[in-house]
Amino acid sequence: MPDEFVVRSLDEVRFWSRIMKEHSLFLRLGFRCEDTQLINEALQFQGLFEDIERRAHEFTVNTDPQTIREFNSEVHNAATHIWAFKRKVLGLILQCKLPGATNFPLLVDHVSREANYFRNRLEELNSGTLEPLHDAIIDENVFFLKIMADHAKFIGHLLDPSERKLVEQAREFSQDFDTLMFQAIDLSSMRPQSQTIPLLSQFVDENRVSVESLRDFKKTARDLIEACRIKSIIHPLLADHVFREAERFLFILDMFERSLSGIKVNKREILF
Repeated sequence: MPDEFVVRSLDEVRFWSRIMKEHSLFLRLGFRCEDTQLINEALQFQGLFEDIERRAHEFTVNTDPQTIREFNSEVHNAATHIWAFKRKVLGLILQCKLPGATNFPLLVDHVSREANYFRNRLEELNSGTLEPLHDAIIDENVFFLKIMADHAKFIGHLLDPSERKLVEQAREFSQDFDTLMFQAIDLSSMRPQSQTIPLLSQFVDENRVSVESLRDFKKTARDLIEACRIKSIIHPLLADHVFREAERFLFILDMFERSLSGIKVNKREILF
């Protein structure tokens, strides 16, 4: 039987190293041509996480756990460094030291939150201190609902203003996910009394419906962008990037739903 630690570690690293690689590209594209040092740093991170992603796919579920533990530590170090880079860039933007650059402050904060999430997951895996299910359900939803709300805002701002219907749809998704996020925060503040199976099941079900709708909207937008059928300044890879993150959230919600129902998750299903 494959080791659960190895399976979950490879799943996290394979998914998030690709995300970190793409963040590096998106940040680089948003810098001004004279920001050569920042551009070079972003290129270095892009290469670093591309290599990590490649190596993660070379391991198998039968790899020795100690080897994976050492790999996780190495990746954690890389995630910490890219988190620091992103926070540095955010500081420069908020201090008005990058006038004319096109990286939104919220976008830079957003990608730094994902880097921090990634390194925290690696710490939990290596220490063997994963959150209890009922805490994980609330905390993962608080995190990902904010991510989904941000995505809707970014899409709305990067679409051409003349795409009025799509811009309005993005605005509605932004409001919906802001509401869901605040509901999740309320549920979190009521812990542990709020952590009953009926409440958590309803919480997961309600969020799933909205995430599925947003996922479908993102897929449509991605396909239209790739076919050059709508007006926007959204990079096709960014459109696919946010679609994959919605799929990731749905995958996590599915695992939570099955766990609450008492259905055991097959370890091999985690590596999708």
